[in-house]
Amino acid sequence: MSSELIILIIGAILLIVAIVDSIKIGGSSLNLVDIKVKIPMVVLGILLIFYGAYAYGGANIPGQIEKAELGKKAEAEFPVTRIQVLSPLENDSVNCRILTSGVYPESHEKDIWVLLKPTDNRYYPQSDHTNTSYKRNGEWQVITRFGGDKGEKYEIIVYEADSSASQFFSATIQNWKDRLSYPGLELDEIPAGAREVARLSVFLKENCRGVY
Repeated sequence: MSSELIILIIGAILLIVAIVDSIKIGGSSLNLVDIKVKIPMVVLGILLIFYGAYAYGGANIPGQIEKAELGKKAEAEFPVTRIQVLSPLENDSVNCRILTSGVYPESHEKDIWVLLKPTDNRYYPQSDHTNTSYKRNGEWQVITRFGGDKGEKYEIIVYEADSSASQFFSATIQNWKDRLSYPGLELDEIPAGAREVARLSVFLKENCRGVY
């Protein structure tokens, strides 16, 4: 359960308790809570409900409405015998939200994950609302979000992941969302079931601090 939902529930409980305590049954109300406490309970309950609803809605905006730029694109090498990154290009300047995309062999069955490595040397799994990269008809893509300073160098690292590693990345992202904190992963935290298949460097075209 997310922290936003917990705040919503606490606010609703405070409001319900205050209302129930004020309802008259048989000509008199319960009055178990002093009026000096009841009024702040109502106010706090309403504030928590509004804040929780706003935060929950903001954290759960569908990925489809997020705008991601598609940068310069390379031509695929045929026949496709390995996972290839076609966009962005090596040493390209990128916006805060881009679509990292490429191709994969038709026989490839594992999940594809994109991890970002900024200058703090930690690793940040990328996902949209589907978590794993979208794969279809030999092409894959994933929304990639940057949060650094203008000109900062990022490494885009592509992994193929077995089911266990994929579950780890998905759970990590969900945990970060629930805590509203994105500390990144150390290299030794990346599961053994994830194998690096491609890597390239890009630079931020603009300041992306606080965008994500």
